[in-house]
Amino acid sequence: MVAVAPDLDLASRPSVSAEDVIVARGLEKTYTDVRAVRGVDFTIHRGECFAFLGPNGAGKSSTIRMLSCLSPLSGGELTVLGHNADIGERRIKERLGIVSQDDNVDPDLSLMENLLVYARYFSMPAEEARQHADELLTFMQLEGRSKAAVRELSGGMRRRLVIARALMHHPDILVLDEPTTGLDPQARLLVWGAVQQLKAQGVTIVLTTHYMDEAERLADRLVVMDHGRILQEDAPRPLIERTVGREAVEIWHRGGDDAPFIAAAGDALLLSDRHGDTLVLYAGEPGRIGQAFARQGIAPERMLVRPTNLEDVFLTLTGRDLRE
Repeated sequence: MVAVAPDLDLASRPSVSAEDVIVARGLEKTYTDVRAVRGVDFTIHRGECFAFLGPNGAGKSSTIRMLSCLSPLSGGELTVLGHNADIGERRIKERLGIVSQDDNVDPDLSLMENLLVYARYFSMPAEEARQHADELLTFMQLEGRSKAAVRELSGGMRRRLVIARALMHHPDILVLDEPTTGLDPQARLLVWGAVQQLKAQGVTIVLTTHYMDEAERLADRLVVMDHGRILQEDAPRPLIERTVGREAVEIWHRGGDDAPFIAAAGDALLLSDRHGDTLVLYAGEPGRIGQAFARQGIAPERMLVRPTNLEDVFLTLTGRDLRE
């Protein structure tokens, strides 16, 4: 059971008049001769979870570093909470909570000490900081470990501590960079529940993840990036249905001759894909490929019919080649 999210007291934070809290126009990032981000546009609204998806090297991390004021822009415009994003911009950084891919907490300190030390960077009064730290440890189901050293924690507990620390200063925007990598299913569900509660309180969530089910569950909207460009943007379900339809039919056969199945599917077929011994046929409407097969007496020995998902979209847009 997920604990109730502590009150982040967002009303006391400086107000932003517009509902668009992050706006990028023609955003670019270049490292020497590598164009990591190539003129992307996106807008993130207050209180939503916005996800960046893409293979390694797509430009996600470079984009996150720029909006977190950790890396300068090479071109274009980027505003966060009404301010121009720039490296070291304190008016932005003091209102961001950052959960990086690394569990960069102090292993020699206890959980409580890690939170209290972090609170000092934001000049929080000692009594307020301790009370809020207690609330956050309860929120992340770590209350029984407040005096334990970080080195004694499991990987999942350390990850939850990193999230608690990012919330210590009542951020308006929480940046989650691969937040559940390496977590077991129970810990992932806890983090997902926490994100939903924070979003309900008005916290804006910026998410990167390689877990498609995580993005589909948490994101209100998302972009799929590759080679520094945004390929598609939408809410998960409309994006899925627009790209790969509503149903996938997987057929296993070693012959490699897909033509009879594709021909039999006829106008029910939206697109097809093959990986290894598996042919995947995508249909705009459920049941139509199966009906077409039945009419023509096509009966594959091994066939799976399932709803389409975000992984289908990801592989269709970015391909199946491994990225290093």
